[in-house]
Amino acid sequence: MKIEINPESFPVAGVFSIARGSKTLAEIVTVILRDGTAEGWGESVPYARYGETVRSVMDQLASVRPKFHTKTTLADIQTMLPAGAARNALDCAMWDLQTKKTGVAVYAALGLDAIKPVTTAYTLSLDSPENMAIKARENAHRPILKIKLDGKDDLERVAAIHANAPKSQLIVDANEGWSSEQVVPFSESLARYNVVLIEQPLPAGADGFLGEIAHPIPICADESVHDSATLQGLVGLYDVINIKTDKTGGLTEAMKLRQMAEQQGMGVMVGCMLGTSLAMAPAMILAQNADFVDLDGPLWLQKDRDHPLIYDNSQILPPNPKLWG
Repeated sequence: MKIEINPESFPVAGVFSIARGSKTLAEIVTVILRDGTAEGWGESVPYARYGETVRSVMDQLASVRPKFHTKTTLADIQTMLPAGAARNALDCAMWDLQTKKTGVAVYAALGLDAIKPVTTAYTLSLDSPENMAIKARENAHRPILKIKLDGKDDLERVAAIHANAPKSQLIVDANEGWSSEQVVPFSESLARYNVVLIEQPLPAGADGFLGEIAHPIPICADESVHDSATLQGLVGLYDVINIKTDKTGGLTEAMKLRQMAEQQGMGVMVGCMLGTSLAMAPAMILAQNADFVDLDGPLWLQKDRDHPLIYDNSQILPPNPKLWG
């Protein structure tokens, strides 16, 4: 079996900004597994917050080449690499390869029903209250807007967005940008603006405070949760977890994490990094009947893959098998 590893860049349509900085390029790593006449594709987005770069992910993937052969299984992949972007690309490529060889769709191989359309949140990049209000007005038809915040002027931003998109439910995402002193007053104030979820208000590892406070709005873990091994420490702190295949190291572990979270009575959000439709397609399986879906990455790109996901406003249609799975 051959492993092809390719770095790729996809220009962002404008600038995508969060509390940690801004991006004008989506920099990704694509894996293609070839076994005879069939090939499977997977995509990952290296994330600097977790110490990843395109180079480090490619090096990780190159390190497993000598171990890979025609009898390598999905279970083998889970032990070859740690959770993260490199294993995600490999795991998703293996799922796709198996589908191409057997003709059995990934959802069917997992024992699930056929993929149905899902409704995604649409992200408003971090900007001034005035500019975010303009973007909110342009997207007021969308049922769910996700707002990037940073701890400064956040209440003004949300108030302006709500005034310009009054029918939209709002998810606010601080990306670890708030202080513990801000959580309670911000949560109480945001409740009046149709905010239905607060995502990762505090830095990972400094979020134990969340277990001590009452909060009118559910709080979701993102940077604090990676794979199933990180879940137990978050029970009692968070109401919801944001599952991303780039954090879990692929669809295999992501499905396990979702099941464990549901067993703990936690809500599930399925999210993404800034990637193409190839990265979103496996997450569409994960997103079935999830409480929140945030798979709008391709909407931020100037171009996408061949056979891309179809976005009908905020509804994502099932992926074309020519794309993945």
